[in-house]
This record gives sequence, C-alpha cells and structure tokens, in this order.
Amino acid sequence: MALDYGKCAREIFSHLGGRENLVSAAHCATRLRLVTVDNGKIDMKALEDVEGVKGVFSSNGQLQLIIGTGTVNKVYDEFLKVTGLTAATKEDVKAAAAAKQPLPKRMIKTLGDIFVPIIPAIVASGFLMGIMEALTFMVNNGFLNIDTSGSIYVFANLFANTAYTFLPILIAFSAARAFGGNPYLGAVIGMIMIHPNLQNAWTVATEGVLQTQRVWFGLYEVNLVGYQGSVIPVIIAVWVMCFIEKRLHKVVPAMFDLFVTPLVSVFATGYLTLSVIGPIFSAIEHSIIGGIQTLIALPLGVGSLIMGGLYSTTVVAGIHHMYTVIDVGQLSQFGVTYWLPLASAANMAQGAACLAVALKTRTQKTKSVALPSAFSCFMGITEPAIFGVNLRHFKPFVCGAVGGAAGAMYASLAGLGASGTGVTGLFGLLLCLHDPVNYIIMSVISIGVAFVLTWIFGYKDAAPEAAPKSGEAPQAEPLPSIDCQPGTVYAPVSGTVIPSEEVPDATFAAGILGRGVGIQPSEGIVVCPFDGEISSVTDTRHAAGISSPDGMELLIHVGVDTVAMQGDGFECFVQEGQKVKAGEKLIAFDRAKIAAAGHPDVVVVLVTNSDDYKDLSIQTGSCELLKPIIQVK
Repeated sequence: MALDYGKCAREIFSHLGGRENLVSAAHCATRLRLVTVDNGKIDMKALEDVEGVKGVFSSNGQLQLIIGTGTVNKVYDEFLKVTGLTAATKEDVKAAAAAKQPLPKRMIKTLGDIFVPIIPAIVASGFLMGIMEALTFMVNNGFLNIDTSGSIYVFANLFANTAYTFLPILIAFSAARAFGGNPYLGAVIGMIMIHPNLQNAWTVATEGVLQTQRVWFGLYEVNLVGYQGSVIPVIIAVWVMCFIEKRLHKVVPAMFDLFVTPLVSVFATGYLTLSVIGPIFSAIEHSIIGGIQTLIALPLGVGSLIMGGLYSTTVVAGIHHMYTVIDVGQLSQFGVTYWLPLASAANMAQGAACLAVALKTRTQKTKSVALPSAFSCFMGITEPAIFGVNLRHFKPFVCGAVGGAAGAMYASLAGLGASGTGVTGLFGLLLCLHDPVNYIIMSVISIGVAFVLTWIFGYKDAAPEAAPKSGEAPQAEPLPSIDCQPGTVYAPVSGTVIPSEEVPDATFAAGILGRGVGIQPSEGIVVCPFDGEISSVTDTRHAAGISSPDGMELLIHVGVDTVAMQGDGFECFVQEGQKVKAGEKLIAFDRAKIAAAGHPDVVVVLVTNSDDYKDLSIQTGSCELLKPIIQVK
C-alpha cells in the first residue's frame, strides 16, 4: 500500500513540540533534516513509530528522519504545507544547526570554515619552500651544481613564500566569507595589517629603531609593526569588521549604503585593529604558540609523547582543523612548525594499524575495507581508516595512538620541524626536505610500533575462514553475483564489493534504507545498473534513485556524508522521470576531491524496498562493470 505522504507529514509534525519549536527544514536523498529549538520537547519514540519513518537520530544539531529515496521529497513538500515553513537549502539547515552548537564547537567549526579553503595555497607555498631549502642546501654544500641566477631558480625562490608573506590577506578574505561579510572588505583589512608603511614583522629586529605612533588622542602609543604571519589578530579584526558592516547595512539608507558602509567599516576596523586588536591579540597569540612550544619541548619529549598519542582522538572529536592556527603561528615565530611532524606521526601510525588489520585478517570483507583505507591514511586522509576500521575494532585505534606517541616523541627529541602546513603522512616529507633523515626515522618508528602492536595484540578475526585442506588448491574468490528473481542489479561501477553492513555509515550499515552492497570504486563513473526510470536525483548530484519495470527500487549513493560537499566534485547526467538503459552514464565523481574532503568514496547500492522480497543474497569480491551484483526473490 502506497504511503500517504500528507498523513506521514502531519504525524511527524504532531510529535515535534509545536510550530514554535521548529527552526528550519530541508531534505537530502533519503532524510528529512530538521533544526528545532529544544529537542527535549520532541517525542522521539512516537516519531520512530510514524508510518514511513525508518529511523530517527540527532547529529550535528540536526534532527534527521530517515524516510527513503523517492519518498522523502514528497513527504517534505507536505511537511512544508502542514508547518507553514518555507523551503530551506541543506546549507540553511546546517547554518541553523551550527548556531545551536555549544560555543567551543562553533568556534572550531568557524576555524575550519576559514582555513580549509586556503589550505591549497598554503600547501603549494610550503612544498615549494621545502624544495628550495633542499636545493639551496645541496648547492651550498657542493652536492648539486645548478645556476642559481637562472630565471627558474630565481622565480621559484620568489614564489615559495608568497602565500606566507601575504597570509593575512588570504585569512581575512576567507574569514569575511565565513562571518557573512564582504570578503573584499575583509581583504582590505588584511592588506592594512601588512601595509608597506608598517615595519615588516619579520625584519623589525634588523631595522634598529622601532617606529611607534600615539593613538586615541595621545593616550598611549603602539608599535607600527605589520602582522605578517599572524592569525588570531586577523580573524578578530575581520569579525569586528563584519559586525560593523552588517549593522550599518541595517541602519544606513539604501541610497547611501554603497558609500557609507564600506568607508566606515574599513576605517573604524582599521583604526581599532592597529590601535587595540592587533597589539592585544598578537600578544595573546604569541603566548599561546609559546606555551604549545614549551609543551612540545618538555624534557625527554614527554609533551610530544602525550600530544602524539591524543592527536587521533581529536580527529575523532572533529577539532583538528584548529591546528592550522598552531602551524601558521609557529611558522611565523620559528620559521618551521614543530606541530605538523607530530600530526604526521599520528596519522601514519593509524594507517599502519589499519594495514596490519588488512594483512592479518582472513575475512575478505574486512580486508577490502582496510587495505585501501590504510593507504589513504598514509597519504594524510585518516577518516576512512579511523572510522571504517580502527575504531570499529578499537584495539587497532589504541595501537595506532601508541605508535603516534612514539613517533611524535622522536620528532621532538630530534627537533624536527616542517617548512609548511596542510599535508601530513608520506607526502609530509616534502615539507621536511631540510631534515629528511629524521622525518623518515620518525615515520618508521610510528609505522613500525603501530603495526607490530596491532599485529600482536590489536586484532584477531572473530571467525577465521577455514584453511584449504592439505593437497587441495584454494578456490578462487567468486565474482559478486546474485541469482534471484524477479530482478538483477548489475554493478554500476567497477571495484571491490562489500556488504552494506560493512559500509562506514551507521544508517547504511544498519539496513534502515534497505539491504545491498557497497563498492570500493576503481574509477569515478557510475552507470545505470538496469533498465528503468530515474525516481529521484539529489540537488548535490551525489545520489539518485532508480525504479525497475519489475518494481525494484534502488538507491545509488556516492560516498559517505558527501552531501556536505554540496555537489563539488560531482556531475549528474540524468534527471527525475528520465527513462534509462543499463550502462548509461549516471554520475561522475572526483575521487581525489572526496578524499581531500575526508569522506570515504564507497558507492552504496541499496534495494530500498528489500522488505518486499523474501531473499536478497550477495557475494563479495572484485567486480567488473555491469556484472551481476544483486538479485532478489
């Protein structure tokens, strides 16, 4: 019997604590996403019992009701009619949910919003700085004979520190966007803070006389020194500018707003920055960075031992984006960051623990998840290994933490620093080309300790597969196929098939949206898995629903939590209601972008109406495109 969408929407609304308890609503491919004033007023048990609702949970300030592809959009339309809410984007809901988070979480999220967009620029400069330092060392010590007066060398040397020289401008532009202000006015504040008329912060000690200026009608004087390499003063200054700008937009008449608001915002913020914000928060920033460095430099590397052991836990808690502030601050004060090697040690150790699981397990399901996750971790993308493997078995996570602590301790004792930030793992070596031997030793310690501990103590198969009898050749692993009726699902992408229970997402793994498989893809193209009709397409282009002529309803979802990417890296070639044939191009996705965003790129294929069938069976293993992977009967 078809779901009564209006009834479902009305029943959901009746258990939410009234209209005054609702802030906003949106939906994705499978879930109705709500932000409420007080979750304590919601009858969660009653929501779970509403017909059409397959699950309810709260995450990141959002109440999420799992309804299913092809259905959630219809229930959402009825929900808007019932509640009187206007349609909101997922970005609106995320913003509303973020506003309800505790202040520390909001601050950490804001730092991530500011720094994540500018990391590529910092990485590029950091890599080039490391390469140029290594080249200079080899030239000066006679290991390499190149023309240092040539244009390539001269220009590369010029490019190397550009992002760090003008870092306040990058931060100010990004911060203004994060705070909802005009990013170009934010950039002007960044320019003011490194204006050529100010003494350069990196060369002030060599200029002899420190220039000063009396401010606030002669009450006191401040140093006329730029804020090259500063982070906290720039962020605070731009926040003040956005505060002023947004309030001026509300009170200044429209005919004067274009001229008055930018002028007053920039002048008032600029004066406050050079006279109050800059001096105060620069001192605070130096104290924080100095305190962290004191911790890292504790005798016998004890401080780094502790922080290296705890680093992966902070990744789980989602607060690791704040560490960019530490890296940039240390680069400004010391010319290198001692924090990045610590992070690299922790990340590579988790990768080694995951690799030990992959090599030790005889369970193909676990191996197919752990092996690619381990190598991803060595490249600096830790989430698949941590969440998909190590935390699930827990002991590997602990062994990885111990390995990270050991590697970080060595880095501290060796005085290892990196010339830039943004990249950890094996590629982090490019930021330590001035001291590659110690980076390699640190990596070997981290990887070795974590791998050995996990191999000996950290992992044991719950039910080892039986070994072949003596003289009997091991049987080849079967290709994924399902013999069933009335329908067959063919692989929409080549790769390695795992059961949906192994997908690193609680909703998919629990079968709330239906049973099926996950595919660790070997390429970035998804094709239609059978002849049918497109029942739904997400506006973020990462998921689609397909219905077959025999009544099978399928959801194809690329990646885990990739809705947060807002369509970046995805291209969809079909639209709702379109008739499709098996093999037609459905979705293209950029695996590198998904990895860079910290999401697993597993392609989830679920039969959302699997409850309508008596049996759904799968076989795991490597799979070619358009080979049978699911059949139901």
